[in-house]
Amino acid sequence: MTLPYYVRLLCLCFAIFFVAHAAVWLVVRAASGVTLRIADTMRPRMSARLLFGARVMPMALTLFLIMGFCVPSYLWLEPDIASERVGLLCLGAALLGLTSWLIALTRALASMICTERYVRRCGQNACSSGDVLVLSNQATIMAIAGVAHPRLVVSQRVMDALSEDQREVAFRHERAHRTSRDNLKKFCLLLLPDVLPFVGGGLTCLERGWARFTEWAADDEAVDGSQERALSLASALVRVAKLGVHRSSAYLLSTLIEDDRDLATRIDRLLREPAYAEKPLQPLLVWARCKALVIGCITATLLLWPQSLGSIHRLLEHLVH
Repeated sequence: MTLPYYVRLLCLCFAIFFVAHAAVWLVVRAASGVTLRIADTMRPRMSARLLFGARVMPMALTLFLIMGFCVPSYLWLEPDIASERVGLLCLGAALLGLTSWLIALTRALASMICTERYVRRCGQNACSSGDVLVLSNQATIMAIAGVAHPRLVVSQRVMDALSEDQREVAFRHERAHRTSRDNLKKFCLLLLPDVLPFVGGGLTCLERGWARFTEWAADDEAVDGSQERALSLASALVRVAKLGVHRSSAYLLSTLIEDDRDLATRIDRLLREPAYAEKPLQPLLVWARCKALVIGCITATLLLWPQSLGSIHRLLEHLVH
């Protein structure tokens, strides 16, 4: 098929994204077990950051490759010919890459719209107490809802079930989610394209691990070194769980109990292993060294950037034909 100059560039970008994203995705998936084991040795907040970074790495590295090398090499070295033939392999890869992006964008935007509508309905049907929206219905919910302007939403049923101390530490837990922008991170995870259109999974273990450590980190920040608050939070979790765990179709919620399968572990951490206990610092140093190595590699690549564009352009020529 013969395509104009800039349409060829767009086609190449999506084709390269599909190929490079799949390659990095496979590497991250192969290392996911080691990544999870490293996360288990770290503090929950650092573990959540590690797993979130590992999950977004395939897309981040692929976009860096495209915007930093492929596009400049094409614009600099590719002659501005009115039209040039593009092979079927390149077109097929570009179509797969474009489809994956469209699915991810649709999924993320639909989730955001659904959540914003939910927050507006809560605001219309709730009593406002400071930054808290108290729902009068019988749903069992306590959550931070929304991305741009997250609000704390709680039903009157939950308010009545908790004592004053339990409500306060539960609110601290939810505000910790808001401070760390966990709903925004969930939106970013929804934006990540799948390795193949309509084929999810593969890295869901990293997403589940991130969600688990995010809850643990919010518990730790809510407790903040107080054994009394740890006991209050544990009892609040039990009482809310007895009311029934709320599962909404709106993705962008950070609820008090995200997944009841992890409830026993969370309560055990609060009661038996102090949630605010210090973890060994050695794994953090290992992770810092790994980050320094990655930054060093990127810096070396940038220093060699002019010399690498010619090689990359030759690869693009092979791909386009």
